[in-house]
Amino acid sequence: MPLSVGVRWLRPDRPREGRLPFYATDGAAGLDLMAVLDEPLVIRPFERVRVPTGIALDIPRPDVVALIFPRSGQAYRRGLTMANAVGVIDSDYTGEIQVLMTNINPQEAVVVEDGERIAQLLFMPVYRAALFWTEARKETARGEGGFGSTGFRTDERR
Repeated sequence: MPLSVGVRWLRPDRPREGRLPFYATDGAAGLDLMAVLDEPLVIRPFERVRVPTGIALDIPRPDVVALIFPRSGQAYRRGLTMANAVGVIDSDYTGEIQVLMTNINPQEAVVVEDGERIAQLLFMPVYRAALFWTEARKETARGEGGFGSTGFRTDERR
């Protein structure tokens, strides 16, 4: 059964038709989020900006989080991606969803237009951890091996 999430339109000065996030295909995991802009937004190389979406979410349960991910086509074709990799929208956040974007194209500015699909929104379950102090250490094959400790190529696997 789908999760029912209320969406509030925060721009009463603008029509909301066509602005509800949507799944672009039947197999899409994420809903496309659109920019809501009064004028085109120019993002210079390596600049970071907040792009408004004009919406707020009413996530109905505390065990659900909304995650914002970049759209791969935007990054590949234009160099437009999210500055924070993933945006976390907690269930108790009621403000406007904004997407923190950056232009990683070193040569050209990127222009974002009103209504452009800029990111994707996924809803996921949240498991709240009950942390506790311990002196015990779980024994594993990896142990304390950190960055790169499992190798980089398939012929380096243990």
